[in-house]
Amino acid sequence: MIISVASGKGGTGKTTVATNLAASVGGKVLLMDCDVEEPNAHLFLNPVFESTRTVTTPVPEIDEEKCTRCGKCAEICQFRALVVLGQTVLSFENLCHSCGGCEMVCPVKAIRWKERGLGTIRKGRRNGLEFVDGQLRIGEAMSPPLIREVRAQTAAEGLTIIDAPPGTSCPVIAAMKGADFVLLVTEPTPFGLHDLKLALGAVRMLGIPCGLVINRSDIGYGKVKEYAREESLPVLMEIPFDRGIAEAYSRGELLSENMPGWKEKFMELYRRIDSLVKREKSS
Repeated sequence: MIISVASGKGGTGKTTVATNLAASVGGKVLLMDCDVEEPNAHLFLNPVFESTRTVTTPVPEIDEEKCTRCGKCAEICQFRALVVLGQTVLSFENLCHSCGGCEMVCPVKAIRWKERGLGTIRKGRRNGLEFVDGQLRIGEAMSPPLIREVRAQTAAEGLTIIDAPPGTSCPVIAAMKGADFVLLVTEPTPFGLHDLKLALGAVRMLGIPCGLVINRSDIGYGKVKEYAREESLPVLMEIPFDRGIAEAYSRGELLSENMPGWKEKFMELYRRIDSLVKREKSS
């Protein structure tokens, strides 16, 4: 089973939920941190990293001797990664989506390819828990290709938990696509409600069953629960606004290992998700 933990905005407690859920379930579990622009799940798990590899993507390079400056490569590129100015062909590598269209239309085969670094993927372990994260190269504009490389490490068996990027844009879709369940995490504030609506809309467009965790649930804004009832979005867990939880978070500690009762609460969260997924598949 693949569970993607997502949120419409940052700072809702998404990583807290993902890491504690992964550490609580036991058995064969893989946690993937797909928030590649700012991965921080490793700060809570402290895994022993066993390997690191660089991820690259092919980008076009113009063979000046063959190129006739016909401009066909620039015409087909919808992202303006290639521009012909007089007798000069400019290549903007950071805009390239590596689709290969420029090579297909070039009449003189003047397009060759080179590799551009996107970032790195790290693999590690912690007490039997497998861990993978991606780290986007500083200055890199496109995270979905790296997220897809992280997702390619999905375990064939057991449970995979994905810590998705915040928001509702392309990186989030790349992290949620193909999941069996999306666990949305929000907070009971006007901003939290606004972004929850956007996130739920994206999940339902993908047709993935989902549930909700409300973090800092007792701070007094009840419209999030009202919205969840209206949308038949099950609230699977509530985490209170608690000083002890905040202090544990600030020290990089897992609630499931350092505060009484929380491991069982996250186990119950997993059981409820498992039940919903089985019900969806049987219907």
